[in-house]
Amino acid sequence: MKRLAVTLVLLISIGATAQRQDGPRMHKGHEMDMTAEQMATLQTKHMVLALDLTKTQQDKIYDINLENAKFRKEKWDEIKAAKESGEWEKPSSEERFEMANARLDRQIAQQEKMKDILDEQQYENWKKFTHHKKMHGKKKMQERGRRG
Repeated sequence: MKRLAVTLVLLISIGATAQRQDGPRMHKGHEMDMTAEQMATLQTKHMVLALDLTKTQQDKIYDINLENAKFRKEKWDEIKAAKESGEWEKPSSEERFEMANARLDRQIAQQEKMKDILDEQQYENWKKFTHHKKMHGKKKMQERGRRG
């Protein structure tokens, strides 16, 4: 009987400690601790390495990345402040539609800007790079159990 009790306690304690510890939902790591300029610089340098950009292309892409980083940082801070104050609520289906529509409009505009800046080979590599990044993000979300 003692062995059975010890075995049950051992199994229960192993099961309890094996549960996933995700931490806070809003944590984005060190990225959101950086300024928009720092995020844009790093993203531009990644693109320089991946796409072999010229100096003029680097400058134009930095401006695009800076604009995107400022937008993301602003939205992040806005949502974080609302959550901390307790007035944040899940968006309704109409609000989610509007946000998704606006996000897709921004992506289309960015794609057009990139098409103007990059040559054909660079543009194809950029499309592959962004597609891979998008698929990797979806995979990570599924692993965390958020969607899918």
